[in-house]
Amino acid sequence: MSLDIPEQVRKTVIADGNEAWLDELPGIVDSLAKEWSLTIGRSLEGGHVALVVEVTLDDGTPAVLKIGVPGLDIGPEAMALRLANGEGCARLLGEDLARRALLLERLGAPMYDIVADPATRHTLLCDVAVRLWRPISPDVDLPTGATLAELYAERLPELWEQAGRPCSPATVADALECMNHRRLAHDDRSAVLVHGDVHEMNALQASDGSYKLIDPGGLRAEPACDLGTIVRCNPDLGDDLRTRTEKLAARTDVDATAIWEWGTIHRVFSGVYAYTINFQPFGRLLLAEADRLTA
Repeated sequence: MSLDIPEQVRKTVIADGNEAWLDELPGIVDSLAKEWSLTIGRSLEGGHVALVVEVTLDDGTPAVLKIGVPGLDIGPEAMALRLANGEGCARLLGEDLARRALLLERLGAPMYDIVADPATRHTLLCDVAVRLWRPISPDVDLPTGATLAELYAERLPELWEQAGRPCSPATVADALECMNHRRLAHDDRSAVLVHGDVHEMNALQASDGSYKLIDPGGLRAEPACDLGTIVRCNPDLGDDLRTRTEKLAARTDVDATAIWEWGTIHRVFSGVYAYTINFQPFGRLLLAEADRLTA
């Protein structure tokens, strides 16, 4: 079958030395289409770690087929979607973890394209994150906020060097200190299911006019982990991020210090990572803000 593979997905796969998978991909899509009785539509742009195509079920229901690139562990996302059960996140319609494939509810346009005012978007993002959060047992096999903070702390210095030291050493030190604080603060008894990357392009409009999140990382963490990504959003907006943090804290009754520290973590790590994959001007904007705040 003919299959349009977005260029950014091709670049990711080739950079990781998995070019042969690109040749296998049409056959994978074809076999999933037969097993799940799907009609394949157009490929969607925007992502770099998964092929995403519009599909139609045999009963006419519109859906989306997502297939992760080699090396992507899609298990936590599938687990998060199962736990959310369509509330706060796109509904999971089918899964094949061996082929890193998920069949998902098809949603509409991203919040970024619909809501012009960034401050309004921040409020809407906060509300959709709250709908997703739910208590989660320590027995559920998902990484924790402590695990994420520890992983970021291990990777950040190396990525910073790899990216050519794109921000000040003080900014990196500040982020590492925040990572240690949030690692130590993790408590299984109060952890909830969180998304991990709440922003305006990951929130799509549902048929009832509300918004649902896509691409959940799937974490057992404190709610502040999600609110910190909202603090990271729109690095060129020019508003006072302390005020933004306080508003999110008041709206959710979540500790403002925890939100601020997660915001710092997401801002610095995402900014440095963006430099390593040349995702600009996002990386420059994030790190310029991080350096300003550190100074």
